[in-house]
Amino acid sequence: MSALSYLSPDQLVRALALRDLSDPAQGAHSMQLLLQDLVTALQHLWSSSVRQVRNPPLVAVHDNYDRLGYEPDDVTRAQRYTRYVSPTVLLRTHTSAELPTALQDYRGRSDIDELLVVPGLVHRRDVVDRTHVGEPHQVDLWRIRSTPHTTDEDMLDMITTLVEAVLPGTPWQISDVEHPYTVGGRQVDVNVDGEWLELAECGRIHPDVLRRSGLAPEKWSGLALGMGLERALMVRKSIPDIRYLRSSAPRIAAQMLDLEPWRHVSLLPGTRRDISVVLNDSEDGETVGDRVRTALGEDADLIEAVDVLSLTRYEELPAGARDRLGIDAGQSNALIRIHIRPLVRTITSAEANGLRNKVYLALHEGPHAELI
Repeated sequence: MSALSYLSPDQLVRALALRDLSDPAQGAHSMQLLLQDLVTALQHLWSSSVRQVRNPPLVAVHDNYDRLGYEPDDVTRAQRYTRYVSPTVLLRTHTSAELPTALQDYRGRSDIDELLVVPGLVHRRDVVDRTHVGEPHQVDLWRIRSTPHTTDEDMLDMITTLVEAVLPGTPWQISDVEHPYTVGGRQVDVNVDGEWLELAECGRIHPDVLRRSGLAPEKWSGLALGMGLERALMVRKSIPDIRYLRSSAPRIAAQMLDLEPWRHVSLLPGTRRDISVVLNDSEDGETVGDRVRTALGEDADLIEAVDVLSLTRYEELPAGARDRLGIDAGQSNALIRIHIRPLVRTITSAEANGLRNKVYLALHEGPHAELI
């Protein structure tokens, strides 16, 4: 891995300074109420003790991947998905990274039935739209027991309790899914306004994960569940734009202190800019979104969405278009639409053009720049 692929000091400082909406110590937020409802429901179901684990998002690569059973060549380790700080340290891609170390604390103990609650920010390269951010909140809820007899029926009880606590009365379904750190993995989807949306994934803790933490599967077992907190909160309150969760506008921020249904806030005028850029063939909506967020910094909140309208490979372009773009083999011409809509103030045409130019320069890999 090239050193050029690591986060810069400025990028790391910004990532570590980002407010964790799930943490009461950083201010009240409705995300905390939703999480507490779920924890209370699970504790009531099992009569278990509760242990919260909350750590900064810097973790060892070994904990994020190896101890959870990811293969050395697993695609999820790629730089296109992961924010590496060094060869051995990264910004965690899931809160599951905290669990192997947490499980070690149970070595030599007995009579344990405990719910591990592990909330916090995770860091990913993702698309820019109304439902995605590059630093989402996640919670892992793992039940650890000093008995080998945790079953799929226990997991079904956990799923039922989850849906009723987070989205009371909502239809749901489960399907099989594989994780390297679970056995019998399930995906939980909920039906919202006729559309099936993923809510969570879960499974029984894999025996190898227990072994790596010093717990013999002949004596220990448990359940592992992970859920995106933004998705759950947005569905619960019918929030239409993920940017609202962090907004400081009084009419919006006041609604982020309870679990009452979202009350409509008039949108400010929006505008859009279309650009034609040259990208490497390896780029996609997730890497484009990450590069846009990095280039704009704090101004990224002014962008409602970035749509990749089309990707045309070098081989598919007419000779005249290749010459005009200065495109080479291994590259594509991308048509990209930038939707600009601030939440708390209007934006001038000149400001919109400035944002457009920043995005253009951050993405374009060709020799000829077309700025406005």
